[in-house]
Amino acid sequence: MSPSDDPLIRRFVEEAGNTTQTLGVGRVAGQVFAYLYFSPEPRSLDDLKEGLGISKGSASMVVRQLEQWGAVQRVWIKGDRKDYYTANDYFGRMLRNVIMDVMGKRLSSLSELLDATDAQLNAQAKPVPNHAFLQSRVKRLREFQGKVQSLWGNPLVKVLMK
Repeated sequence: MSPSDDPLIRRFVEEAGNTTQTLGVGRVAGQVFAYLYFSPEPRSLDDLKEGLGISKGSASMVVRQLEQWGAVQRVWIKGDRKDYYTANDYFGRMLRNVIMDVMGKRLSSLSELLDATDAQLNAQAKPVPNHAFLQSRVKRLREFQGKVQSLWGNPLVKVLMK
């Protein structure tokens, strides 16, 4: 029996998809994780394709991303050459990995944008009318970015994310 055959589990799969989509991670990532989490035995990419109605390529890409985050792991089944996967339940560690990956990329992108904006504002021979205002906004964003980055080092956050 597939987890998607149970209406209660199907509801979890859909809600997990909605949650990860809202967080900017992608709907299918949440659905695959929930599907595997509620599967009593390891599942193959074919199982994910059938159970979730997604392409095998999509299942493969999402599983690789979930593996990088520590959300799923590949398991070997004797006598079968297919790859099978199970979900981990180290929620704090997974959340930390997802946040570090997703937010790290966003913070890095923000930092690059702030650097470029600073350089452009400082390179202008004739300041634009809102020059001081723009500089104050960039400064404020840098302060916020610093606070977010220092949050990662907070001992309480580290304990919660284990």
